Amino acid sequence: MNGSGNVASASHSVRIKTEIKTDKEDCLTLLERIRSLLPDSDAMKYKTTESHFDWEKVCFGSFTGDMCKQKWAKVSTEVRKFRTMTELIVDAIEFVKNPYKGKKLKTHPDFPKKPLTPYFRFFMEKRAKYAKIHPEMSNLDLTKILSKKYKELPDKKKQKYITEFQREKESFEKNMARFKEDHPELIEERKKSDLPEKPKTPQQLWYNHEKKTYMKLHPDVSQKELKEALRRQWSQLSDKKRLKWISKALELQKDYAGSMRVYQEAHPDAEEHVKSVLTKAERQLKDKFDGRPTKPPPNGYSLYCAELMVNMKDVPSTERMVLCSKQWKMMTQKEKDMFQKRCEQKKKQYETDLQRFLESLPEEERDRVMTEEKLGGSRLGMGAAGSPHRAKSPSAKVGVAKPQQERCREAETEHWVHTGLTAKEKRDGKKRTKLPETPRTAEEMWQQSVIGDYLAKYRSDRKKAQSAMESAWKAMEKKEKIPWIKKAAEDQKRYEVQYRPVRELLEMRTPQSGAGQRKPKFEGEPKKPPVSGYQMFSQELLTNGELNHFSLKERMVEIGKRWHKLSQNHKDKYKKLVEEQQIEYKAELEDWVKKRRSTTKTQGAPGAKMRLTAAGKGKAVGARATAAGVGGGKRAMAYRAKVTVLLSPDRFSLSHTHTHTHTHTHTQA
Repeated sequence: MNGSGNVASASHSVRIKTEIKTDKEDCLTLLERIRSLLPDSDAMKYKTTESHFDWEKVCFGSFTGDMCKQKWAKVSTEVRKFRTMTELIVDAIEFVKNPYKGKKLKTHPDFPKKPLTPYFRFFMEKRAKYAKIHPEMSNLDLTKILSKKYKELPDKKKQKYITEFQREKESFEKNMARFKEDHPELIEERKKSDLPEKPKTPQQLWYNHEKKTYMKLHPDVSQKELKEALRRQWSQLSDKKRLKWISKALELQKDYAGSMRVYQEAHPDAEEHVKSVLTKAERQLKDKFDGRPTKPPPNGYSLYCAELMVNMKDVPSTERMVLCSKQWKMMTQKEKDMFQKRCEQKKKQYETDLQRFLESLPEEERDRVMTEEKLGGSRLGMGAAGSPHRAKSPSAKVGVAKPQQERCREAETEHWVHTGLTAKEKRDGKKRTKLPETPRTAEEMWQQSVIGDYLAKYRSDRKKAQSAMESAWKAMEKKEKIPWIKKAAEDQKRYEVQYRPVRELLEMRTPQSGAGQRKPKFEGEPKKPPVSGYQMFSQELLTNGELNHFSLKERMVEIGKRWHKLSQNHKDKYKKLVEEQQIEYKAELEDWVKKRRSTTKTQGAPGAKMRLTAAGKGKAVGARATAAGVGGGKRAMAYRAKVTVLLSPDRFSLSHTHTHTHTHTHTQA
């Protein structure tokens, strides 16, 4: 019985192989016939050529023209299309000969199946069980829960899945070796190029070294988690340990440069892509270790700021330059000159130290450092060209251009101070200068604690989850809210304590009340109220100083967030207040316009006369005005106004476009 079954299966496999072989030969014949009918100067898109093709000329054997066309359509889906028909045929023939070559290798029926990782084994085992318990959950939510459960598993239980994975992995490797022996024509052997391998960066070298160790300790880690974990470790690596990998990378780059020179002699057409393996921060660290002197500040003011900022590490970087500028302006000229003198001495010492450092370097490195110095000097020269007094103190008077000069100098100083820091100091500085987190309300804290459950319940629909949380909070009893209210109060205290160190600095920056506000154009003109509830809400937050620790852009974003969180009742209150203020403003404006018009009427006759005289006898008026100015001893007055605006209070209330220019010339006979 078994013998007959084996014979039947053997004959069946032989028949399939014969059919495959026959089909392959027919396909190659079809493609050769298509190629023979293609024009010699084929330069059109393949679709155009295909549309003009006579498939009756292609047919052969028992295959009709339509059958040939259908077969071609099927084969052509496996090759890249954006070419001519002639180019397409070459690839199509290659595909028919080796259908499983390259990326399609895994689709081969004999290709061994890759084993599942320990985590996926656990996932496949538990998924059905959890799907029954939580039928409302999406696949994404189930994956998150099972991922968390797997991480919480004890090592003993994890070992079961790891052992199964390792056993199947060994079996897969054996089957893979057998597959390569049985199908050598499918395995693409890469043509070994004599092009030198590009050197790796310090981080890449360190990553390859640490990867094996980390994988041994965490065999079930994903590639994404591995990269993220090692990236964090690299960012926290000490400068001393970084230098080791920087030196290795530079050695490899040197070997690569030598190999490339040899390669280019043999291949003159080859393009050389020489790119430094070091980042700017890594290069600075290496130079510092080799003894390259630190560049001194460009002027006395920058030197003063650098020394002052050593004790200002806890102050936000945006505030440091403001403090430095204020302190500098309070100094005497003698003290400023002393800093300038010290700066000049440091520059001379730097030139001596730099020359000594250059002499200790090989020729290539010396050229690089000299180029960097020239580029740095040219940048400073460009900056100084627009400001000849750059080296002088900020209090030096340069007429109208002073604010622009000070801004340039402060930006240059801040840049110089920042570049003087090591990479580690910059990283630490970012942590220190982070402003305290805005305190959260009791409701926000409660929502943060339950959001995971609500998202799972509503299948990751954030809008529905948010709406449900708001309803649940409103329905909650006061007793249940008390713990969250206490937490919110503690968070508020935490914020006030953290915010206190910068409060004084912020007050120094905050303009005095009234300063910077738009003054009315005319005496007694009523102040225009906000036009919307949102504008009124914004003005309240901007004037009470609550958002001073934000930049201008961040303030507007924060205001938008807070407005969005307000209930509709609160928004309606602001809207009502705005409407009341608008009514009051219109009444005040009408009263003011009436008073203004009555005042204008009393002075209108001389003004009208002057305007008529000016319109009719411009030259005569000019002569009389000159005569009066020289010998008459009288007061010469010129009124300039738009008559329509003065006579129409409605137009006046819409836009204040009129101007009065009173020229009082007192002359003495």
